[in-house]
Amino acid sequence: MLRASFWLTALLFIPLGLLLYFLPSSLAGTLGVSPLWLPRVSGGLVLAWGAFQVAAGFGPDRVKVGGLVGGNLLTVAALLPAALRSDALPPAVKTLMLVLSGILLLLAVAAILSAPSRLRAPVKVEQ
Repeated sequence: MLRASFWLTALLFIPLGLLLYFLPSSLAGTLGVSPLWLPRVSGGLVLAWGAFQVAAGFGPDRVKVGGLVGGNLLTVAALLPAALRSDALPPAVKTLMLVLSGILLLLAVAAILSAPSRLRAPVKVEQ
């Protein structure tokens, strides 16, 4: 379940990062993004975060789980208020932001519940 949280998060962030990085200027005008370098920089960061999630999914530990949960919750904290308060966004973009926020929130909760316990003692094998 924990690795699935990492990989599903990566499956959300990698395509989103690629979309933002290669955003056509016609779509940028629809979204109201004036300087085109802004989505390119954002896309690069989101793509790098998604690639990190893939790598972290191969060997999750408490620190990587903390990064996954923190990153997902910060993304939700940025997207959710913007989606709820903005009347200028097209309805499709608003719905996409709400759905993405919900999925990231569920993945963060799943990662918290699946995280390796701090209280769990290492198992000693005696021969």
